Amino acid sequence: MAEKEKQDELADSLNDLFSSVSTMIKTELQGTANHMELLEKMNLRVAEEYKGFGDMASGLSVFVEQLKSKSGGFDEYVKQIDAIDQQVTEFEAVVSVLDKHVTMLESKVQSVYHNPSSS
Repeated sequence: MAEKEKQDELADSLNDLFSSVSTMIKTELQGTANHMELLEKMNLRVAEEYKGFGDMASGLSVFVEQLKSKSGGFDEYVKQIDAIDQQVTEFEAVVSVLDKHVTMLESKVQSVYHNPSSS
């Protein structure tokens, strides 16, 4: 009987061991399932957020294309402004030359006016 009790004790111990291992594995699997569920929820949330970014980027792309088409209409005005700028630069050069001549003439007139005897 002592051997039967040892076998029963051994069987009970093995049964407890297997039950504990089974419980541990079930707990680990449940933890893994919980992690997977959390990851799935996070992925759905990130996908939803990035979908919004994609929509925004698509809208921006349309906006940029509209700006490009509108800016093409300004090319003629830009050319006209560049031509006017060139003309103004040339006019400033002429004014500078005229200013030097006027200054020189003023100087000569003042010289003649102050020294009438030297003429």
